[in-house]
Amino acid sequence: MAIQRLEELARKYAFKAVEADRRGNVEEAIKYYNRVADLLVKIVKLHPELPLKDTYLEMSRSYRRRADELKKHGLSVTIGEEHDQYSIDEFILVEKPSVKWSDVADLEEAKEEIKKAIVYPAKRPDLFPLGWPRGILLYGPPGCGKTYLASAVATEIDAVFFIVDAASIMSKWLGEAEKNVAKLFKRAREIAKSGKPVIIFIDELDSLLGRYASEIGGEVRVRNQFLKEMDGLQDKGKKLLLFVIGATNKPWNLDEAFIRRFEKRIYIPPPDYKTRIELFKMYTKKLKLDPSVDLKELATLTEGYSSSDIEVICREAHEKVIKEFFEETGGLYGEPRAVTMEDFLEILKKRRPSINKNIIKAFEEWARRFGAV
Repeated sequence: MAIQRLEELARKYAFKAVEADRRGNVEEAIKYYNRVADLLVKIVKLHPELPLKDTYLEMSRSYRRRADELKKHGLSVTIGEEHDQYSIDEFILVEKPSVKWSDVADLEEAKEEIKKAIVYPAKRPDLFPLGWPRGILLYGPPGCGKTYLASAVATEIDAVFFIVDAASIMSKWLGEAEKNVAKLFKRAREIAKSGKPVIIFIDELDSLLGRYASEIGGEVRVRNQFLKEMDGLQDKGKKLLLFVIGATNKPWNLDEAFIRRFEKRIYIPPPDYKTRIELFKMYTKKLKLDPSVDLKELATLTEGYSSSDIEVICREAHEKVIKEFFEETGGLYGEPRAVTMEDFLEILKKRRPSINKNIIKAFEEWARRFGAV
């Protein structure tokens, strides 16, 4: 109850600060901005395990900055005006994703499941009299292609792509987060009603919709609003091309109520030997390689490495050559030498895999309990 009381008090002070700011009452606005900033820091100190602690600290800094601006310049109104002009379209990815299916190495089973759940219904909704899944959960170790897959399917069906995470949806205006969720889904439905496919991609889903030992009122309200909106997507009378794709590295932190809302739950595993070869080919195709480079051997040496780990290895091997080139010539003439096998091996000595066997077992166990493909 103590933490809920603190949050309620912080919200009260935030509203008072904004109102005073709008009226041009600088002294009162500064007082309340500083009070809410102090309370947010206090909440985090009392409950450091809160999943949104970074968001609350950023909110605190925002309020403190506004107080400092008012103290220094006597500014007013701007904050209130920005608040009134808030637009959910800020979540839309203006530049369409350029990722294609061919850019996603292997993951054929996941691709097939996503095609059945999203691509085919989007292209021929008339062939699905019983409807289609609206919620798709992608889970697995970090850096293994979850975001890539979401981007690729958005490209495939030419969808409007909303990107959401905890920091962006949890407004710095206390009490506004659940309204942001409602606005997000309302805007998505409006676009979908025009016949355009829409994908709401929620990255790090567990930080927004997970279950934790300590929760404050704002988090609970956001979760409840998401439940309400997800349930609304199941309206059998409206075949909107609106999909929610969630990505998480910690599916075991998700509330079971949310797990049920994601009808398709697809495991995105770390790359196997064959996939690692394809990844090395993909990430080195624009590099000048020495004949000594053996991609198959590199694939063998990188068991347990994620797709993003392999990308970093290729980049760092190339950067090593470029650094050497500039140190020797100043970069003003000539061309860098080719990347050798020795360059890759030197990088591998320093960079260890980001995935361990225990975490893989945890994902496989969760898949046995909750997987749905």
